[in-house]
Amino acid sequence: MDNRNITGLTFEELKLVLAAWKQESFRAQQIFSWIYKRGMTNFDVMADLPVDLRVRLKENYSLFALKLVKVLQSQDAAEKFIFETNDGNFIEGVSIPASERITGCISTQVGCKFSCRFCASGLLGFRRNLTASEMIEEILFLKNYSADKRLTHVVFMGIGEPLDNYDNVLKVIRIINSPLGLNIGARRITISTCGIIPGIKRLADEGLQIELSISLHAADDRTRSQIMPINKKYPLKDLIKACAEYIKKTNRQITFEYVLIKNINLDLQSAQNLATILKSLGLCKVNLIPCNPIRELNVETPAKLEILLFRDYLLKQGLNVTLRKPRGQDIAAACGQLRLRYEKN
Repeated sequence: MDNRNITGLTFEELKLVLAAWKQESFRAQQIFSWIYKRGMTNFDVMADLPVDLRVRLKENYSLFALKLVKVLQSQDAAEKFIFETNDGNFIEGVSIPASERITGCISTQVGCKFSCRFCASGLLGFRRNLTASEMIEEILFLKNYSADKRLTHVVFMGIGEPLDNYDNVLKVIRIINSPLGLNIGARRITISTCGIIPGIKRLADEGLQIELSISLHAADDRTRSQIMPINKKYPLKDLIKACAEYIKKTNRQITFEYVLIKNINLDLQSAQNLATILKSLGLCKVNLIPCNPIRELNVETPAKLEILLFRDYLLKQGLNVTLRKPRGQDIAAACGQLRLRYEKN
C-alpha cells in the first residue's frame, strides 16, 4: 500500500525513485517542501516541477489516500477527526490546542489487540496495522486543518499499540522529525505503549530523544492483569526492569500514564504500590487521568475527592505528578469512542 503513496517515502527513498527516473536530486526537496511545508495535496499544484514529472508522479503515486469523513469540535476547542482508509476502515485523530502548542494525537492501527478494560479502541477487534503513509497523512490533515496550519507536538496515543507496529511508527517519526519534513523536535514526539517489552528495548537503542509513555494504570499484577491483559505476558516486574534499563541507556524520563477508574485502582494500597514503583525508577513522572465513562465497558469516572486524595498522597511522597484535565468529552474524544459510534450507525 505504501509503495503507491508518496507520503510513505522517506527523503532518501524519494531521491532514489527520482534518480531512477533520471531526475535531478533537488526535485526531492521541492516535492517534500510542497507536501510538508506548504501542505499541498495535489501534484498538479507543484508549479516548480516539470510537467512531465508531475504527470509521472500522478501515474505512479497517490497523495492523500485517506478520506476525511467527519470532524467534531469540542467546547474546549479539541477537534476529533474520523478518516476512512482506502480499504474502507475507519481511524481517528485528535487535535488538542493549548496556549503555546497544538498537539496531534494519531492512531497507529485499525483497532487494537490488547483489550484494555477502560479503552474503546479494541471493542471492534483488530484489523491491521496502519502504513507509514496513513499515519503521515493523519498528521498532515491535523496540521493543515488547524487555524494557523501548525502542529507543534505529535503523540502516538490514538487507536492501536504503537510498539506493535514498530517499523512503520519509527519511519513516521524520522520523517516528521526531519528538517526536510515537518521538523518537529524529537522531544515533542511521544510514543505511548501498554508495555510491549521487546519494543521498549528496541526503542532504547534507536538513539532518539523522543518521549516514552507507559500505560501503567495499576501497580500490582492482579489489578493490572484484570484491566490490562497484556500484563499476563509482560508482568509488572519485567516491565519495570525494562523501564529501568531504558532510563539507564537513554537518560530520558519516562511518563507513566495512570487512568483512574472508580472502584478499581485508586485506593490507598494502589497509591502506596505506585509510589514504591516510581521511587525505584527515579527519573520518571506519573500522569493521572480520570477515565472517560464508556457505557460498553462499564467503567465510571471517580469522584473528584477520590482523585485529589490519590494525587495528594503521591505528591506527599515527593513524586512528580500531573493531573490531566479531560479534553473533548462532549465529542467522545477518548481512544476509539467516536469510531465505535460511527461504525455502529
